[in-house]
Amino acid sequence: MQKYEMLILLKSDMEEEAREAELKKYADIVTSHGGSVEATDKWGVKKTAYPIAFKQDAFFALITFVANGDTVKELDRIAGISSDVLRRVITKVKEN
Repeated sequence: MQKYEMLILLKSDMEEEAREAELKKYADIVTSHGGSVEATDKWGVKKTAYPIAFKQDAFFALITFVANGDTVKELDRIAGISSDVLRRVITKVKEN
């Protein structure tokens, strides 16, 4: 199992409950595949460097988790088909 970070940009006009449910969905995917979520840092609504889907701002969240490669592929797939996700990137954390 490897440690990863997923930076996810959600639509800024989402309701708080919908936003929490969207973030919980990704945490549930990790735990259902045998991984564990270490932290979910909610950075809040911030202005993006360029418009994404005609939107100037997004809700940023960073999810730190431990999982295997199949879980990462599933997270990327689910985030890619979600209409509430503007952008996402999953990176492997290099441990010292």
